[in-house]
Amino acid sequence: MAKVKIKDAVADMLRDFLAQEGLELYTVDYVKESSDWFLRVYIDKVQDPDNTDEQYVGTDDCEKVSRFLSGELDSSGIIEQKYYLEVSSPGMDRKLITDAHYERFKGHQVEVRLYKAIDGTKKVRGELLGIEDGAVVVKDENEKVIKLPREAVSQTRLAVIF
Repeated sequence: MAKVKIKDAVADMLRDFLAQEGLELYTVDYVKESSDWFLRVYIDKVQDPDNTDEQYVGTDDCEKVSRFLSGELDSSGIIEQKYYLEVSSPGMDRKLITDAHYERFKGHQVEVRLYKAIDGTKKVRGELLGIEDGAVVVKDENEKVIKLPREAVSQTRLAVIF
């Protein structure tokens, strides 16, 4: 089965279970590294819009999801080759992938990496203002608003600030 179909099938298998547990699917990766296949499932807590405190995924959450998904995958047979299943949180320095991720983390500090330098740099740090007309919008440390075309962005991650 194609990678995309496996990722979609995993999302479908998890939808109701995650909702019952107060969790949501952040993203799914199905990749080959050397000779091994890895199915990596990243989960997050559903955030209460009325509560500004971030909720975090714990090891118990990951274990519950792993046990459930392992059983579902075994009975469905959608993955024919041997693979390793990993369930985890997207982490503090999580990648922002979907428009919903960019929307959720507006106001947070991010690091945006570019495929090619724009204005002499391939990395922009600052406050995420969101997505606007197909561009990632960031306010840098000099208060300059920078619009980075989405196709120029190789990766956006939350910045970890201590």
